[in-house]
Amino acid sequence: MHVKRAVLAAALAATAALVLSVAAGATIPVLKIATDPFVNSTSQHKTVVEPDSFFFGSTGVAAAQSGRFTDGGASGIVFARSIDNGASYTSGTLPGITVFQGGPFARVSDPSVAHDRAHGVWMVSSLGLNASITGTAVIVNRSTNGGATWGNPVTVRSAAAGQDFDKNWTVCDNTTSSPFFGRCYTVWDDFGNGNKLMIAFSTDGGLNWTLSATPNVGVIGGQPVVQPNGNVVVPLDNSSETALGFTISTNGGVSFGNAFTITSITAKTDPGGIRSGPLPSAEVAGDGRIFVVWEDCRFRANCSTNDLVFVTSLNGTTWSAVQRIPIDPTSSVVDHFLPGVGVDRNTSGSTTKVAVTFYFYPNVNCTFSTCQLHVGFISSSDAGATFGPLIDVAGPMALSSLPNTTQGRMVGDYISTSFNGSFQARGYFIIANPPTGGGTDCATATPNCDVSLNTFVSGQSSSAGTVTANDPVVLTGKAQPGHSAFSHRH
Repeated sequence: MHVKRAVLAAALAATAALVLSVAAGATIPVLKIATDPFVNSTSQHKTVVEPDSFFFGSTGVAAAQSGRFTDGGASGIVFARSIDNGASYTSGTLPGITVFQGGPFARVSDPSVAHDRAHGVWMVSSLGLNASITGTAVIVNRSTNGGATWGNPVTVRSAAAGQDFDKNWTVCDNTTSSPFFGRCYTVWDDFGNGNKLMIAFSTDGGLNWTLSATPNVGVIGGQPVVQPNGNVVVPLDNSSETALGFTISTNGGVSFGNAFTITSITAKTDPGGIRSGPLPSAEVAGDGRIFVVWEDCRFRANCSTNDLVFVTSLNGTTWSAVQRIPIDPTSSVVDHFLPGVGVDRNTSGSTTKVAVTFYFYPNVNCTFSTCQLHVGFISSSDAGATFGPLIDVAGPMALSSLPNTTQGRMVGDYISTSFNGSFQARGYFIIANPPTGGGTDCATATPNCDVSLNTFVSGQSSSAGTVTANDPVVLTGKAQPGHSAFSHRH
């Protein structure tokens, strides 16, 4: 994301929270899979932020921003490709995007990875920016040889006068029995026109794209998922990030219905000046059940800290109550944020495997100089009914080791989890070490930052959990289920 998001307001409840620290979690080995190869003097090096990933069988691709600018976008997009379920990787940069590699755009942002099974095409969509940091085009780099090499970008949509695109996300229909098998969908919003929802679809492996008819509403962070029957469901936030909603297409993306509210969002501003927010992360199981995860403080007295919460739906229109992922007690001082959910598409029903990679602070009562950033992982093998213990993957990291942006220190607006062909979960996340020279602050030590893209050395198997969450909601935002939170733009 390259634009400033709205500041969230939260009502406060009049109960006190007990102070507990995070329970000890296991630490697992991690593998560095991509670094920043760019050397331009105008952005922060070596920095990699905001990964996404996707597995199809034993082949997986992750992509991330590389060389982050302070005021928006990056020098390019790096990718890491594995053909052995994530045991090893080769990496490179997507070609032809920015001026630093002979492309037309001043900067690029928001990589999203997808695979089109019908056409045998891998895709990474991203957002091309001009020198004024305006989103001038949503683009897609394509690979027809399993992610080994990539072509120059294809334009999904170019911005017209007054438009400013943001926050793209791409997915493909890979169910062979679906009436729309082989269609791919890209969602984004137009910040220049009130965050207007925009969606396009492709029927030829991403070579050509057709604009969908969409409701005239302001949104942000839409993440489309495709159910086995071909329905495209797009969980998304309203433009102020105070409500989570959805829109659905039942005709292969030709048109999408009205956006309706699933629930209000009540989120605490994460401390330390880190760039974060309650954008949704969405995935779908083999039976079409959708899982949507975000950060929210409704289960905490006085909105003292954020939990990770989720809703599910089997049909895309009727949604469960909001449930808390029980990473630690509601009396703890742990702050959880920026989740990336993964669901094993080979599982369904009560044995659906779900995993979430996320960032957290062990103690929310911290400042820029004292916050300790960690990467966490948690999983369930029974569709979220119970969860296994927290795995403390990496950390602590100092916020000063992260690249700076006008919206705070950045690991990304999202993180990623994918299940490989061996039914194991892999998280893709940022690790920030202190700069290798020039001081301790990445913002002033460039090009000596040490911020890289990482994953687990070994995939994580979901197992029967022992922890359940039946916590009462103690804080409720204003937006209620219905259509009102997604009112038409004026």
